[in-house]
Amino acid sequence: MNDSLEALLREIRACRLCRETPHATPLPHEPRPVVVASRMARILIAGQAPGARVHASGLPFDDRSGDRLRDWLGVDPSQFYDPAKFAIVPMGFCFPGYDEHGSDLPPRRECAPAWRSRLMAQMPQIELVLTIGQYAQAWHLKNGRRKSVSETVRDWRAILDEPGRPRVLPLPHPSWRNSGWIKRNPWFESELLPALKEEVRALL
Repeated sequence: MNDSLEALLREIRACRLCRETPHATPLPHEPRPVVVASRMARILIAGQAPGARVHASGLPFDDRSGDRLRDWLGVDPSQFYDPAKFAIVPMGFCFPGYDEHGSDLPPRRECAPAWRSRLMAQMPQIELVLTIGQYAQAWHLKNGRRKSVSETVRDWRAILDEPGRPRVLPLPHPSWRNSGWIKRNPWFESELLPALKEEVRALL
């Protein structure tokens, strides 16, 4: 990791934009940015934002969703948490809190504009971006995003084959709340996941 990336990560981990100059309502708790970046990883996992458990532990995907994601990737925790193998950069670095229904709020709107382009510029070696959910897909695919997450993920082959670097492979969120979606879309497990595992094996 070179000095400029280290300096940028220090800035990110000290960030208080969502408390001190919020876009709207301030973050309801102290920030704890959770991000893994390196000059070696060839795969970037672009998620939404940490959940409450990750906020407490400081370890990304330290929950059942992470277990499912690691299964999708075909990797164990030691591989997943090796910054030489995976960069893990969510759209919002801090747990955003809950809405009135007890669900996680969307990623904070201050985060990506302030940090994402700068951080991506420090990782030119990234070859594959796994975009999890609508916010990551909107940022990384720009106008290439389809009308919904389902449509975007369904068109994964065309998106993966688009020219340019890094390549992008869209995924649904690995939350167990999406089990019904996975059952209704059997191609996800029979077609996309084998291709995903093959891509990951080739890059590790």
